[in-house]
Amino acid sequence: MEKIGLLAGIGFLPVECAKAARAQGYEVYVVALLPETEKCLQEYATDYQEIGVFKVGKILKYLRDKEVTQVTMIGKVTKELLYAHKTMPDFKTMQILMSLKNRKDDTVMEALVDVLEKNTGAKVVDQTALIRPLMPAAGTLTRRQPTAEERKDMEFGFKMAKEIGRMDVGQTVVVKDLAVMALEAIEGTDACIRRGGQLARGGAVVAKVAKPQQDKRFDVPAVGLTTLKTMVEVGAKALVIEAGETLLVEKDKVLQLADANDITIVAM
Repeated sequence: MEKIGLLAGIGFLPVECAKAARAQGYEVYVVALLPETEKCLQEYATDYQEIGVFKVGKILKYLRDKEVTQVTMIGKVTKELLYAHKTMPDFKTMQILMSLKNRKDDTVMEALVDVLEKNTGAKVVDQTALIRPLMPAAGTLTRRQPTAEERKDMEFGFKMAKEIGRMDVGQTVVVKDLAVMALEAIEGTDACIRRGGQLARGGAVVAKVAKPQQDKRFDVPAVGLTTLKTMVEVGAKALVIEAGETLLVEKDKVLQLADANDITIVAM
């Protein structure tokens, strides 16, 4: 039986991935990177260990000891942690950080992939390989269709999100009336939506897309229940995601919440 190591961040996406891996016959070795990682992951894990995100040396040893042949990194781990100074990085983590030419998302993640593969002999695989059914095809996913004005904002926001992705800044943009309210940077999607929604004072449109140069081994765009709850909180009325490129987690719950709050969701 093939062994896969799952480096799990926050959110329900790692659970979906572990569930799919077990269903496809893998032994699943889970490393929970943060205290907030979903505990129900243990239900689908052959083995489960909590190892902090800044303990790369310990993570490498665990993956080697378990003789995994594949590794996937999935779930939210915000780059904000680099500046929180709450945990002392181990020696291997410090080596990675000191080697970086900058701290852009792709730079950090490419360095981590390189270290994982060289030090474990495992292949870091496409995040979506096991969970492609979570990526909706083009179309309106909710009961409500977007208005003409919302559709214009969706198209505008989609283009703006692609541009910040091209610069490896973020994947999310909040717009209203063809004006940008907020761009995602280090604070993450939810904080971006909250800030942009507050500035829009209701009726904001949120766009989340893949980067033009998206490496599917890490940071594949995803939206879920927390995304929708944040939109409801600030009175945002529409969400556009990239069809076939953005993961929609807990789809039934997301669409139920969207319909209950008159929010339209379109995969474009």
